Amino acid sequence: MVWDVPLLLSIDIGDGRSVAGLSKAIQLSVAPVFLFTGVTGLLSLFSSRLARIIDRTRVLQEALAKCRAQPDRDPEEGDRLELVLAVQRRRTFLINRAILAVTVTALLVAAVVAVLFISAVAALDVTAIVVTLFVAAMGAMIVGLLLFLLEVQLAISQNPRRYY
Repeated sequence: MVWDVPLLLSIDIGDGRSVAGLSKAIQLSVAPVFLFTGVTGLLSLFSSRLARIIDRTRVLQEALAKCRAQPDRDPEEGDRLELVLAVQRRRTFLINRAILAVTVTALLVAAVVAVLFISAVAALDVTAIVVTLFVAAMGAMIVGLLLFLLEVQLAISQNPRRYY
């Protein structure tokens, strides 16, 4: 098949089906795939933190219910538990948003890989698309990591002992 228009892709792939062009596309997509692997590790970490927060919240809710059920209860104890539960709710919110941001990162990185492969077959110049997707992925990653940092700082501030 002969192309009537010049190829706009920086990779010389011939008719769009050559093994060399596909090989080059695979080489270009290796870095985003490694990034994707790191992102999945972050998602696993964030999910386990969320599970721990939820478990801790359940224990605190049970303690608060027992405290309220006692006829001779200490009102300060109930207030303290309410404050701790409020912090747990804030931590849950932060880690949920971090999971959302890092999931968006994973989706954008997967889109980068898909666009790279499509460009190898379609012989299109997709530089602007790839750059936009990658910058958006890095922005989402930064947001997710900042939210994670806030959640960790909140968890540390909740602990009365100082380990640092």
